[in-house]
Amino acid sequence: MSERDGFYPGVPCWIDTGQPDPEAATKFYGSLFGWTFVGPGEMPGDPPGQYFVAQLRTRDVAGVSSLPPGAPATPAWNTYIQVANTDETTEKAQSEGGKVIAEPFDVAPDGRMAVLADRQGAVFCAWEPRQRKGAQLVNEAGAWAMSALSTDDPGEASTFYNALFGWSTETFGSGDDAARIYRLDGYVGGEPQQPVPRDVVAVMVTSTEWQGSRWGVNFWVNDADETATNAKRLDGKVVVAPYDTAISRDAVIADAQGAIFSVSKISGP
Repeated sequence: MSERDGFYPGVPCWIDTGQPDPEAATKFYGSLFGWTFVGPGEMPGDPPGQYFVAQLRTRDVAGVSSLPPGAPATPAWNTYIQVANTDETTEKAQSEGGKVIAEPFDVAPDGRMAVLADRQGAVFCAWEPRQRKGAQLVNEAGAWAMSALSTDDPGEASTFYNALFGWSTETFGSGDDAARIYRLDGYVGGEPQQPVPRDVVAVMVTSTEWQGSRWGVNFWVNDADETATNAKRLDGKVVVAPYDTAISRDAVIADAQGAIFSVSKISGP
């Protein structure tokens, strides 16, 4: 497990999901991952939205909110990347061919954010922390482990995120199990025993028909097969049935309102 009290600029630091019925979503994820929830806090809007903070062992792990005004009707999981200055990052993203979905705004007293998209349209959030520093618990069963970018143009994606955050890209593994990883020089995260280098900040995969260009999130679980079965029992959908990789057993799941995420059981020693 990893307890966190902050992150490093250029590192994904928080995740949340906007949902048509956030209270129903809290019941789904509470049952699936054992989350408890703080809130709801109030989100801007007319009428105001709701924002719940999910916790494991009283530590913040994710957010569940109402769909923001103008958001797509299909819910999704969002990845927040910590930055030193949201306004400067927004300008840089535009200069590198990205798009501004929502101009920088304050989320008082937690931080300042913007919603951006890369050159292929994958949406992410830039987060300049104030009171909210990000996830307080990662790399534990029921908690967020990693975000993954699905893209149909890996070369363009690599160029964009290198210019914006200083990420370098390399291949990890070989053969059918080879993956592209994003690394940030000088960052040390994760766990000493993890199967990938500790300066890895994200994963990149070639998009499939169901993915498109998007950022997705992955959670660690004790049993991927059991989690997939439980998701169906909770009116979710198994998008990709459990399967083995060189280091884990994974599944791709949609929650009861359609937000897609993946789960992994990391292979033991």
